[in-house]
Amino acid sequence: MSHTIEIFRGDDFAQLDKRFRTQLINSIPGIKALQLVGTRDAEGQENLAIFNSIFHVGANPPYLGMVVRPDSVDRHTWQNILATGSYTLNAVGTDFYPKAHQTSARYSKDQSEFDAVGLTPVYREGVFAPFVGESAIKMGLTLREHHRISCNDTLVVVGSIDYIELPHELLFDDGSVDLVSAGSVGSIGLDGYVASQWLDRLSYAKPDKAPSTILPQRD
Repeated sequence: MSHTIEIFRGDDFAQLDKRFRTQLINSIPGIKALQLVGTRDAEGQENLAIFNSIFHVGANPPYLGMVVRPDSVDRHTWQNILATGSYTLNAVGTDFYPKAHQTSARYSKDQSEFDAVGLTPVYREGVFAPFVGESAIKMGLTLREHHRISCNDTLVVVGSIDYIELPHELLFDDGSVDLVSAGSVGSIGLDGYVASQWLDRLSYAKPDKAPSTILPQRD
């Protein structure tokens, strides 16, 4: 069976339909981590927004980064983080991902996405920003630094993890988190959602030794 191969080169992208180009570039890097970012402003107005641009920066101290779209228009999440320094990351589950998706709608600043989509804001001592009650895995972060990307004006935001909450049964003995059992959802592009399953966990790679499975068997 023959297959038609699509090839796009640098000069082609500007000629593509805007929506087609956006979907192509957002989806082709693969499945991405998906989080609901909870914030509130200095007056207490809550905000919730879905992000698929979260990435690991360091483990000691623990830092995570995320990319925020250009702030040439109102970006309530970024404005709240900049004003208060506090935000939360909340894993999206298979049981509420449509509600998480709906947070991407352009609600006004005085409209809480929690209320609009039917998710529950909860608070923990020492963290100013709200968590998502329905989320199995919750993290509280504090803004540490941010950098503007000159080529397209996006922002890279780096925060320290100051709080983690998850059920004990989601922790493997070595500290790894069982996102599969948690029902965590990943994203493909702007509107695709996928559930996860374990293929394996492999031993630390060494030049003179083939990897072996280290995935514990769950009861």
